[in-house]
Amino acid sequence: MDLRRRFETLTTAHLADACVRAQLPVRCLGIHAVQPGAKIAGRALPARHAGSVDVFLEAIEGAAPGDVLVVDNGGRLDHSCVGDLIVQEAQTAGLAGVAIWGLHRDTADVRAIGLPVFSLGSLPTGPLAAEERPADALTSARMGEWVVDSGDVVFGDDDGVIFVPAQHIEDLFLLAEGIRDTERRQAERTRGGETLRDQLRFATFLANRAENPALTFRDHLRRIGGAVEE
Repeated sequence: MDLRRRFETLTTAHLADACVRAQLPVRCLGIHAVQPGAKIAGRALPARHAGSVDVFLEAIEGAAPGDVLVVDNGGRLDHSCVGDLIVQEAQTAGLAGVAIWGLHRDTADVRAIGLPVFSLGSLPTGPLAAEERPADALTSARMGEWVVDSGDVVFGDDDGVIFVPAQHIEDLFLLAEGIRDTERRQAERTRGGETLRDQLRFATFLANRAENPALTFRDHLRRIGGAVEE
Protein backbone atom coordinates (compact mmCIF):
# COMPACT_ATOMS: atom_id res chain seq x y z
CA MET A 1 0.00 0.00 0.00
CA ASP A 2 1.23 3.49 -0.88
CA LEU A 3 0.73 5.10 2.53
CA ARG A 4 1.88 8.53 1.43
CA ARG A 5 -0.50 8.65 -1.53
CA ARG A 6 -3.42 7.37 0.55
CA PHE A 7 -2.75 9.95 3.29
CA GLU A 8 -2.36 12.82 0.83
CA THR A 9 -6.00 13.97 1.01
CA LEU A 10 -6.48 13.03 4.66
CA THR A 11 -5.42 14.60 7.96
CA THR A 12 -4.36 13.21 11.31
CA ALA A 13 -7.72 14.49 12.60
CA HIS A 14 -9.55 12.25 10.12
CA LEU A 15 -7.50 9.26 11.30
CA ALA A 16 -8.08 10.13 14.95
CA ASP A 17 -11.85 10.21 14.36
CA ALA A 18 -11.54 6.93 12.46
CA CYS A 19 -9.87 5.34 15.48
CA VAL A 20 -12.77 6.51 17.64
CA ARG A 21 -15.25 4.96 15.18
CA ALA A 22 -13.23 1.72 15.15
CA GLN A 23 -13.02 1.73 18.98
CA LEU A 24 -9.23 1.78 18.88
CA PRO A 25 -7.00 3.85 21.18
CA VAL A 26 -6.30 7.31 19.75
CA ARG A 27 -2.53 7.43 20.09
CA CYS A 28 -1.56 11.02 19.32
CA LEU A 29 1.44 13.15 20.26
CA GLY A 30 1.73 16.92 20.07
CA ILE A 31 5.01 17.20 18.20
CA HIS A 32 5.19 19.53 15.22
CA ALA A 33 6.93 19.81 11.90
CA VAL A 34 10.15 21.77 11.63
CA GLN A 35 8.80 22.93 8.27
CA PRO A 36 5.09 23.88 8.60
CA GLY A 37 2.91 22.07 6.11
CA ALA A 38 5.05 18.92 6.04
CA LYS A 39 3.35 15.51 6.20
CA ILE A 40 4.72 12.07 6.99
CA ALA A 41 3.36 8.57 6.50
CA GLY A 42 5.29 5.37 7.00
CA ARG A 43 6.05 2.31 9.09
CA ALA A 44 7.53 3.08 12.50
CA LEU A 45 11.28 2.51 12.86
CA PRO A 46 11.90 2.85 16.62
CA ALA A 47 15.10 4.05 18.26
CA ARG A 48 15.59 4.86 21.96
CA HIS A 49 18.26 7.53 22.38
CA ALA A 50 20.84 7.17 25.15
CA GLY A 51 23.16 10.08 24.44
CA SER A 52 24.82 8.73 21.28
CA VAL A 53 23.78 8.83 17.63
CA ASP A 54 24.97 5.28 16.92
CA VAL A 55 21.49 3.98 17.81
CA PHE A 56 20.05 6.02 14.93
CA LEU A 57 22.68 4.77 12.50
CA GLU A 58 21.97 1.19 13.55
CA ALA A 59 18.23 1.69 13.12
CA ILE A 60 18.73 3.20 9.67
CA GLU A 61 21.02 0.30 8.75
CA GLY A 62 18.03 -2.03 9.08
CA ALA A 63 15.42 0.33 7.63
CA ALA A 64 13.25 -0.10 4.57
CA PRO A 65 12.50 2.79 2.20
CA GLY A 66 9.47 4.72 3.43
CA ASP A 67 10.03 4.02 7.13
CA VAL A 68 9.73 6.83 9.68
CA LEU A 69 12.48 7.03 12.30
CA VAL A 70 10.65 7.26 15.64
CA VAL A 71 13.01 8.68 18.25
CA ASP A 72 12.39 8.24 21.97
CA ASN A 73 14.37 10.78 23.99
CA GLY A 74 12.00 10.72 26.93
CA GLY A 75 10.49 14.09 26.03
CA ARG A 76 13.63 15.76 27.39
CA LEU A 77 13.97 19.50 26.95
CA ASP A 78 17.53 19.94 28.29
CA HIS A 79 19.25 18.88 25.06
CA SER A 80 18.57 18.03 21.44
CA CYS A 81 19.14 14.53 20.11
CA VAL A 82 18.80 14.76 16.32
CA GLY A 83 20.63 17.16 14.01
CA ASP A 84 21.20 17.71 10.33
CA LEU A 85 23.61 14.79 9.82
CA ILE A 86 21.12 12.18 11.04
CA VAL A 87 18.33 13.81 9.03
CA GLN A 88 20.52 13.75 5.92
CA GLU A 89 21.41 10.11 6.59
CA ALA A 90 17.73 9.25 6.93
CA GLN A 91 16.88 10.98 3.68
CA THR A 92 19.72 9.27 1.82
CA ALA A 93 18.45 5.90 3.08
CA GLY A 94 14.99 6.65 1.67
CA LEU A 95 13.18 7.20 4.96
CA ALA A 96 9.91 9.14 4.86
CA GLY A 97 10.66 11.30 7.89
CA VAL A 98 11.67 11.56 11.53
CA ALA A 99 9.39 11.88 14.58
CA ILE A 100 11.09 12.83 17.86
CA TRP A 101 9.78 12.78 21.41
CA GLY A 102 12.38 15.36 22.29
CA LEU A 103 14.24 18.22 20.60
CA HIS A 104 16.17 18.69 17.36
CA ARG A 105 18.84 21.19 16.35
CA ASP A 106 20.43 22.58 13.15
CA THR A 107 17.00 23.87 12.17
CA ALA A 108 18.07 25.84 9.09
CA ASP A 109 19.99 22.87 7.68
CA VAL A 110 17.17 20.45 8.51
CA ARG A 111 14.72 22.66 6.62
CA ALA A 112 17.12 22.85 3.67
CA ILE A 113 17.37 19.04 3.54
CA GLY A 114 13.60 18.90 3.13
CA LEU A 115 12.89 15.61 4.92
CA PRO A 116 9.86 15.99 7.23
CA VAL A 117 11.00 16.17 10.85
CA PHE A 118 8.60 16.44 13.78
CA SER A 119 9.76 17.30 17.32
CA LEU A 120 8.92 19.15 20.52
CA GLY A 121 11.11 22.06 19.41
CA SER A 122 14.77 22.98 19.07
CA LEU A 123 17.81 23.67 21.27
CA PRO A 124 21.43 24.32 20.28
CA THR A 125 23.08 21.83 22.63
CA GLY A 126 23.28 18.12 22.06
CA PRO A 127 23.59 15.50 24.84
CA LEU A 128 26.56 16.07 27.16
CA ALA A 129 26.98 12.47 28.31
CA ALA A 130 26.15 8.97 27.13
CA GLU A 131 23.85 6.76 29.19
CA GLU A 132 23.33 3.01 29.34
CA ARG A 133 21.49 1.90 26.24
CA PRO A 134 18.31 -0.11 26.93
CA ALA A 135 18.10 -3.64 25.55
CA ASP A 136 14.97 -2.78 23.54
CA ALA A 137 16.47 0.37 22.00
CA LEU A 138 15.71 -0.79 18.46
CA THR A 139 12.44 -2.64 19.01
CA SER A 140 10.17 -0.05 20.63
CA ALA A 141 10.00 3.66 21.42
CA ARG A 142 7.93 5.52 23.96
CA MET A 143 6.22 8.55 22.49
CA GLY A 144 4.52 10.38 25.33
CA GLU A 145 2.21 7.89 26.99
CA TRP A 146 2.35 5.48 24.04
CA VAL A 147 4.73 2.68 23.13
CA VAL A 148 5.34 2.37 19.38
CA ASP A 149 6.99 -0.48 17.47
CA SER A 150 7.39 -1.74 13.91
CA GLY A 151 3.80 -2.98 13.93
CA ASP A 152 2.64 0.65 13.89
CA VAL A 153 2.30 3.23 11.13
CA VAL A 154 3.12 6.90 11.74
CA PHE A 155 1.17 9.79 10.23
CA GLY A 156 1.97 13.45 10.81
CA ASP A 157 0.77 16.89 9.70
CA ASP A 158 0.28 20.37 11.15
CA ASP A 159 -1.85 18.98 14.01
CA GLY A 160 0.85 16.57 15.25
CA VAL A 161 1.37 12.84 14.81
CA ILE A 162 -0.77 9.76 15.27
CA PHE A 163 0.31 6.12 15.56
CA VAL A 164 -2.03 3.43 14.26
CA PRO A 165 -1.66 -0.37 14.14
CA ALA A 166 -0.68 -1.55 10.67
CA GLN A 167 -3.11 -4.47 10.89
CA HIS A 168 -6.05 -2.05 10.93
CA ILE A 169 -4.75 0.47 8.41
CA GLU A 170 -7.08 -0.37 5.51
CA ASP A 171 -10.21 -0.21 7.68
CA LEU A 172 -9.03 3.06 9.23
CA PHE A 173 -8.34 4.59 5.83
CA LEU A 174 -11.84 3.70 4.67
CA LEU A 175 -13.40 5.21 7.79
CA ALA A 176 -11.20 8.34 7.54
CA GLU A 177 -12.10 8.82 3.88
CA GLY A 178 -15.78 8.56 4.71
CA ILE A 179 -15.40 11.13 7.48
CA ARG A 180 -13.45 13.43 5.14
CA ASP A 181 -16.12 13.23 2.44
CA THR A 182 -18.98 13.84 4.89
CA GLU A 183 -17.23 16.85 6.40
CA ARG A 184 -16.51 18.29 2.97
CA ARG A 185 -20.18 18.02 2.07
CA GLN A 186 -21.14 19.66 5.35
CA ALA A 187 -18.68 22.50 4.77
CA GLU A 188 -20.01 23.04 1.25
CA ARG A 189 -23.58 23.16 2.52
CA THR A 190 -22.55 25.63 5.25
CA ARG A 191 -20.93 27.89 2.65
CA GLY A 192 -24.21 27.68 0.74
CA GLY A 193 -26.10 29.09 3.71
CA GLU A 194 -27.32 25.94 5.50
CA THR A 195 -25.97 26.15 9.04
CA LEU A 196 -24.20 23.23 10.67
CA ARG A 197 -26.87 23.42 13.38
CA ASP A 198 -29.55 22.76 10.80
CA GLN A 199 -27.58 19.96 9.15
CA LEU A 200 -27.10 18.24 12.49
CA ARG A 201 -30.71 18.87 13.59
CA PHE A 202 -29.49 20.66 16.69
CA ALA A 203 -32.93 21.96 17.64
CA THR A 204 -34.19 18.37 17.63
CA PHE A 205 -31.30 17.37 19.87
CA LEU A 206 -32.09 20.15 22.36
CA ALA A 207 -35.76 19.17 22.43
CA ASN A 208 -34.97 15.47 22.91
CA ARG A 209 -32.42 16.25 25.60
CA ALA A 210 -35.02 18.30 27.48
CA GLU A 211 -37.12 15.15 27.67
CA ASN A 212 -34.14 12.84 28.28
CA PRO A 213 -31.28 14.62 30.08
CA ALA A 214 -29.10 11.51 29.66
CA LEU A 215 -29.08 11.94 25.87
CA THR A 216 -25.64 12.94 24.62
CA PHE A 217 -24.78 14.76 21.43
CA ARG A 218 -22.79 11.70 20.32
CA ASP A 219 -25.94 9.58 20.70
CA HIS A 220 -27.88 12.10 18.65
CA LEU A 221 -25.24 12.13 15.90
CA ARG A 222 -25.20 8.36 15.70
CA ARG A 223 -28.98 8.39 15.19
CA ILE A 224 -28.78 10.86 12.30
CA GLY A 225 -25.48 9.68 10.84
CA GLY A 226 -23.61 12.91 11.49
CA ALA A 227 -19.79 13.07 11.22
CA VAL A 228 -19.04 15.65 13.89
CA GLU A 229 -18.00 13.92 17.13
CA GLU A 230 -17.39 16.86 19.43
